Order: sequence, then C-alpha cells, then structure tokens
Amino acid sequence: MHSRWLYISAAAALIVASLIVVLLPDHKADGGHTAAPPVTGTHAIDPPATSSRTGSAPATTARPSVEGTPRNASGRATPGASVKPSVAGARRTASAAAPLAGRIRPGVTYRGLATFYDADGGGACLYDPSGDVMTGAMNHTDYESGKACGAYVLVHAANGASVTVRITNECPGDCAPGQIDLSAQAFAELANPSAGRIPITWKLLSPSTIGTISIRYKTGSSQWWCGIQVIGHRNPVARLEVRASGGWRPLSRTDYNYFISDDGAGCGGTIRVTDIYGERLTVQAIAVRPNVVQPTRVQFAER
Repeated sequence: MHSRWLYISAAAALIVASLIVVLLPDHKADGGHTAAPPVTGTHAIDPPATSSRTGSAPATTARPSVEGTPRNASGRATPGASVKPSVAGARRTASAAAPLAGRIRPGVTYRGLATFYDADGGGACLYDPSGDVMTGAMNHTDYESGKACGAYVLVHAANGASVTVRITNECPGDCAPGQIDLSAQAFAELANPSAGRIPITWKLLSPSTIGTISIRYKTGSSQWWCGIQVIGHRNPVARLEVRASGGWRPLSRTDYNYFISDDGAGCGGTIRVTDIYGERLTVQAIAVRPNVVQPTRVQFAER
C-alpha cells in the first residue's frame, strides 16, 4: 500500500515537472515585451465639454439691431439672414465712435433701391430750394422723424458708379427701408434713367469741403415761442440745446427738422448744437429773425 502511494506521488511530480518545462518558454516570451502604453485619444487630451467654455461667451449672441440688417435687392430685410462678421465689427466701432447716432451710423453699409424724382433741394426737411441738385429723399424708416435731414451719403451702384447726395426730403411710405429717392440728376450719375430703379449700397459721409453752419428761426418765432433749424452741418445733428434759466435745455425735434421751444425759453439766446459723434458747437446769441438764414463761424470736424 505504501509503495502504491510512492508510485502515485512520483507520477504526479513527473507530470508537474513536465508542465513547467512546456510552459516556461512561453512565459519568457511574454516577459520579453513591455506593456503597450495607453492609446492617446481625444477623450484623454480634450477637457470635458462642460469646462471647454470656461471663461468664454455664451454660444448664442443677441441679434444685431436694425442697422446693418442684410437686405435683398428690393431693400427689404432678408428673413433669417445673419450679419457678416466684418459688418458687425464695423457696427460696434461705429456705435462707439458715434454714440448719439440713430438708425444711420457711420462705417455701416446699407442696401436698398435707388429711384428718382424731380427734386429742387427742398422737401420735408424744410430747406430752401437751391441750385444744388445732388440731393435725395430718404425712406420713411431711415428718415427717422427728421434725424436724417442734412446727412451726406455716398451712394454706389452695382456698375461701380457712385454719387454723393445730401438728404433734404422724406420718401413716402411706399419706399422700403434702405431705399433713397434721388434727384433725377443724381440718379443719372449712377444709371440711365430708363432703368427706373436700381439696387444700391450707401453709407454716411463726412464731407471735407463745406462751409460753416447757419441758424434759422421758423416763421412765427418770437420770445414766446420759437422753432430753430440748423443748416449746412457736416455731420448729422443729434441734439440742440438753448441756454435758459438753470442751464442748458434740450429742445424737441420735429419731423420737419426744427427744434421747438414751446414756451419761448432760450429763444434769441445762446444755442448749443451736438452732432452724432458728440461734438458740441456753441453759437452765441442770435436774434430772433423769423425765416432768415443767419450764418455762424462754426462747423463740425470732419470724420
């Protein structure tokens, strides 16, 4: 019985030894390779999505204001269209440079149509007819209750032609935003009048050659009530104030381009005129002489 257990033990030892001999080479082969480094993937390099926007602006931004809204050939806003980055950047710069500007801002290009009519320099802005026929009537929206009066705009046609006009009138409601109804002479500088209407782009201009501004009191003005008009300004007028008791008093602007003092305060006194860039011009006391254009010695700076 004892010899039988010895036999079984010897046989088991022989089997174990054989297995060790067979498996030993494979074990050495595995040991000859170093562990492969972990694969460097995007999930390991990139930070989590929640932290990738740390310190950055939100993914969505506010829609731009009406100025600079893309328009099609008809002058109407294009639904769903976005402003190009360059235009948006120009708008931000213009906004900072002209803090008192309304719809029409410097540095921004607008799109619309050009039509024409028999203009004489007069119109809704109540300027006198003149020999200067390079004028235009701004559409009702961009006319902005008289804020466009006296503004100079550079108009470009698709054929490369251009013309500078001064806004002296308002185009009725059938003119779309962006549209300018030019004088017949100004339109002829851009295209053959037989075209009737053409697509244009235009932008605000601050002309280099211009005289000084003038002041006019409206017919019926007196020490009890007066309307004051600024004529010949290089840049659009944003505000008019009169010196009254207690300091400077801003006057309300009408859509016919006069600033009104309902109670006569400041009529005949010192006037302060501010353009869209914030530059202020002070005009010393000018007598109330209704419907008389009275020149000054001041003018806004070229921009």
